[in-house]
Amino acid sequence: MDRSLLIVSIAGEHAAVASDIIRSVVELDDITPVPRSPEHIAGLAALRSRAMTVVDCRCSLELPPADEPGSLAAVVEVEEFLYALVVDAVEEVVPFETEPSEIRADLLPGWARAAIGMIETSVGPALVLDPMSLIEGPAKKKAA
Repeated sequence: MDRSLLIVSIAGEHAAVASDIIRSVVELDDITPVPRSPEHIAGLAALRSRAMTVVDCRCSLELPPADEPGSLAAVVEVEEFLYALVVDAVEEVVPFETEPSEIRADLLPGWARAAIGMIETSVGPALVLDPMSLIEGPAKKKAA
């Protein structure tokens, strides 16, 4: 079976998402904010008349915001719902033959929560991300 990964850049780091759930890569024009949504949810947008939830990957990974708000997104379909994962750049689609290897480095908490392994690609090492971890976002902090 041919398997591939979409390589993206988030906060200067290469990351990868399994391409079998990628539906499109788009530039987002209009994002409608959703009141009372979690901080990492930028809002809603439409793709071919279908609503999709827009996820700010930097915020989901607990990273500082970009200097300029991003508009490039990898659209994934999870359980029949569309999610636009806002990234800084889309690099390329690369084939992979082996399973991601164990991560042997200390990662920031957001990366540690979302990464399921590491893979060597033509653009260098990349963390393989679990899209559901990005969609769910950081755990809510309990009030002291």
